[in-house]
Amino acid sequence: MSLHDISAVAVLEQDLFGVEAWSPELLAGEVTADPANRYYLVAEDKGVVTGYGGLMAHPGGQADVLTLAVASDRWGEGIGSALLDGLLAEAERRGCTEIFLEVRVDNDRAQRLYRRRGFTGIGIRRGYYQPSGTDALVMRLVPAAPGRRARLRGKHRPAKTPDADATGSPR
Repeated sequence: MSLHDISAVAVLEQDLFGVEAWSPELLAGEVTADPANRYYLVAEDKGVVTGYGGLMAHPGGQADVLTLAVASDRWGEGIGSALLDGLLAEAERRGCTEIFLEVRVDNDRAQRLYRRRGFTGIGIRRGYYQPSGTDALVMRLVPAAPGRRARLRGKHRPAKTPDADATGSPR
């Protein structure tokens, strides 16, 4: 995401979150914050912003998914998953050892997405979202250590089928 995207993101933010939306000024401040600890993505389709996501990540430490949103008319198309995967990949690239986020307790769709990526609920922040006073579920992901991921990948073997050769590759 760049400053060029702020107007479109602010409109989407307002459509999705109403009075709890981040202001264009806050969005601009986030996008121009120190790139050593901020990372923002935007999803577009034919020049139209369809979603966005943001991450605060301290290299070798903790990361926080700050925001993730998709236009409601584009829900179910995998845009949120792609954005989240991009944020998680950046956290991994920066060597983050754990990733946190807050999600509204009444946002089941988002909670399901986060759980599919391995996040677990660890607590509730009462009255977190203002001015509605809606509670937030705090979620945490502890990514597998790089060595562990490599070992797991090394143990994977493709299934042999009658139409595959000894390496598992189709003939």
